[in-house]
Amino acid sequence: MQFSISRDAILKPLLLAAGVVERRHTLPVLANVLLSLKNDFLEITGTDLEVELLGRVKVNEGFFPGEITVPGRKLMDICKSLADGSVLSLSVEDGKCLIKSGRSRFTLATLPATDFPVTVDEAGTHELRINRTELKKLVDSCAFAMAQQDVRYYLNGMLFEVGKSWFRVVATDGHRLAMHTTGIETGVSETLQVIVPRKGVLELSRLLAEPGDGSLSLVFCAGHIRAKLEDFTFTSKLVDGKFPDYQRVLPKGGDKFVIGEKSSLKIAFGRASILSNEKYRGVHLVLAADELKVVANNPEQEEAEDQISVDYQGEPLEIGFNVSYLLDVLNVLDSDKVRFTLSDSNSSALVEAVSASDAVYVVMPMRL
Repeated sequence: MQFSISRDAILKPLLLAAGVVERRHTLPVLANVLLSLKNDFLEITGTDLEVELLGRVKVNEGFFPGEITVPGRKLMDICKSLADGSVLSLSVEDGKCLIKSGRSRFTLATLPATDFPVTVDEAGTHELRINRTELKKLVDSCAFAMAQQDVRYYLNGMLFEVGKSWFRVVATDGHRLAMHTTGIETGVSETLQVIVPRKGVLELSRLLAEPGDGSLSLVFCAGHIRAKLEDFTFTSKLVDGKFPDYQRVLPKGGDKFVIGEKSSLKIAFGRASILSNEKYRGVHLVLAADELKVVANNPEQEEAEDQISVDYQGEPLEIGFNVSYLLDVLNVLDSDKVRFTLSDSNSSALVEAVSASDAVYVVMPMRL
């Protein structure tokens, strides 16, 4: 295999593919990326057996096709060290990968391409076209609520749900829930649900953060989900499990409504959190007519109190929450004003933007 390519062209797909590669790997080949040259396109693939990312880039003339695997992070660091606008040539001889650029030359060890575990391209059960910016917005607005290393493995990821005229993502760790829906004609006759693992969600978000407009294709398979973009193909295994019935978690019948400025709430919660219990992060919200008092204390008998004006006409109410959960919600809400819907001090709060929004959040209360 032999080709030459500009450093700037290869760097973006290499960064994304190498980002998937596990630092602590059990198979030596999983530390490598697969370089596959077909026609005049170079495909760069990285995988950790759960998530796979393939990037495509056009090479300069004078190439010789072939495929090989090389250490992903080392190749990435070499490309990053080269000057902007430089051209590098890569060739494989006697089982070694030789990289030249100007007066610099590097020799990397290789492993055969046949050792590289490429995901089998199985037939999809459904394909959905969605705007990439819209998908990025959906994923990022709910990702914070995913569980981390929970024994309930089906919570360590995000639910992708497809209805006849909508697409929804849901995440929960058992203490809070995030749900965001967008209207889109999908063509499905029955509701379709898959659970994308946590790493798959984070890598998909990283890929969608790259500049670019237009739509992408989401392909739902029996054991995988695949996102096809113009220059990239993202594949993730699915979590084999049943996601909880999130509709039962959504609070119903709340009769107390609090509307406040998002910026004021963030400041008040942030100040109170300074003196909250470092382990449990609990704060008291004390509601009275058009007034919210935020109180926090800790085992050292220290106390913080902040008071802000809100729109509230209900009975006085005191309720406790993990302040980190409240701040997480406020950080992703796309609105200047926020509405809290409450029932009593033992019931979950429903948090949403006052302006028209398809995102809703549920936060369970704490006993303080």
